[in-house]
Amino acid sequence: MQNLSTFLDNHALDPTACALALPAKGERYTYRALLDMVRRLASALVGGGLSKGDRVCIYLDSCPEYLVSYFAIWRIGAVAVPANIVLKEGELRYLVENSGARGIICSTEGLPVVRAAISSISPPGVVVCTGDAPEGTMPWSRIMQEEPSFHDPVPCRFDDPCQIQYTSGTTGRPKGAVLTQGNWIAALDAEREALALRQGDMYLGIYPMAHVGVSWGISVLRAKGTYVIMERYQEEEYLRLAREYRITVLSAMPPVIHGLCSAPEGAEDSLRSVRVIISGGGQLLPAVWEAFDRRYGIPIANSYGLSETIVVGTGTATVPGIPELTREYRSVGIPIGYSEVRIVDSADPGIVLGTGETGEIALRGPSVAAGYWEMPRETSETFLPGGWFLTGDMGHLDEGGALFITDRKKDMIVMSGWKIYPTEVENILLQHPDIADAAVFGIPDERKGEIPVAAVVARADGLLDEGEVAAFCRSRMAGYKVPRRVVFVGSLPRVHGWKLLRRTLREEFSKIS
Repeated sequence: MQNLSTFLDNHALDPTACALALPAKGERYTYRALLDMVRRLASALVGGGLSKGDRVCIYLDSCPEYLVSYFAIWRIGAVAVPANIVLKEGELRYLVENSGARGIICSTEGLPVVRAAISSISPPGVVVCTGDAPEGTMPWSRIMQEEPSFHDPVPCRFDDPCQIQYTSGTTGRPKGAVLTQGNWIAALDAEREALALRQGDMYLGIYPMAHVGVSWGISVLRAKGTYVIMERYQEEEYLRLAREYRITVLSAMPPVIHGLCSAPEGAEDSLRSVRVIISGGGQLLPAVWEAFDRRYGIPIANSYGLSETIVVGTGTATVPGIPELTREYRSVGIPIGYSEVRIVDSADPGIVLGTGETGEIALRGPSVAAGYWEMPRETSETFLPGGWFLTGDMGHLDEGGALFITDRKKDMIVMSGWKIYPTEVENILLQHPDIADAAVFGIPDERKGEIPVAAVVARADGLLDEGEVAAFCRSRMAGYKVPRRVVFVGSLPRVHGWKLLRRTLREEFSKIS
């Protein structure tokens, strides 16, 4: 029996160790202060009638209160349901109703959305509000003033659920991955290994706390480091905070790394203390990775994992201590911790493919979710007997066991029997000096089944036409891969600015002639 929150009790024995910093408000919290806040909120939740197994939704912006809420929910053995503050009332209603949440933690600013979301369903019995709390809610400020009555964490088994992590829903309604206490404990250990975390590390976190990427920051806390919270990414501020706090571990995404490649002169000085930078959530283009490496010389932990695996809890990463994993700037690394990776036939996952063969990526390990909440059919299709999880991503393994991502299985285009991987074509398109961004997707074709189409964002000073783009492609790839149509757009649809929505493009341009 164990509880995920217990490491806070151990760290709090050191009265001066700093857990959190919120530069926007000039606030710092020691581990002792963080534990005290967790105990007070846990006491309020129990006092409101919540107990082990109950679901509690968190609808906040990235802030210390979000982390306190996670730990307090886990501490009482309940199940956190993280919600992104950008969700609208219908989206939030789905999460609350689907999960059967009996509590919700929100801010004054988010309360109108919460009230609209729960107006037509059986409302949660406990609503905690972090700002000015109207009647009918539990004020955070009052909770933090009351002496905690709940001190010790509830003993839990490894397979006790502690979180329902909803997917982004890019291919339909969101699915709630059921993550357990054991999943999280294993994930924190794996991420600590991937980053070689140590006591005193300073981590600058930009990932939304509703996203499973918050695990990187929690793994830093597990190692008794300091989590510096950046509520909104802005490059100049990001560099300032890295310099001021002498950050050793940076969180980033491909667009952030791309921006740093062209940052003003002197940016290198701001990142002088950084030991490793994390990239995840999307493909890091080889040209961008190489440019960053040549300019900064900071190892990139190019990570691969999903909500269903708590990122690299069961996944892969380019470990900074093994520099050969970055050769050619394409690999997402080797399995971390107790992770296992295999490549299977996309039509028959019972067939395991050999080295160098492209197929669907399957993962197995201690952080693979228990399944999807209230979705038995989807669970049986994705979580296979023997513990293997089908990721829906295509890739291959090299002779050294390093993983290379090709594309999403559902994004693969099949034209007259030929398999076309959009990312491969996009990588070529982005080598054109007048192309700022590009996405390749398939649309139906009566004769060929599907044909590839490219959506292209031209640079402001570029002069492009469809013929030039097609000619550029023909000179660099097999003829069957060349986009049969090119459409010019002002921007590409992305989830929260980074995950490409090819489905949206397919729907918009499915009938172009």
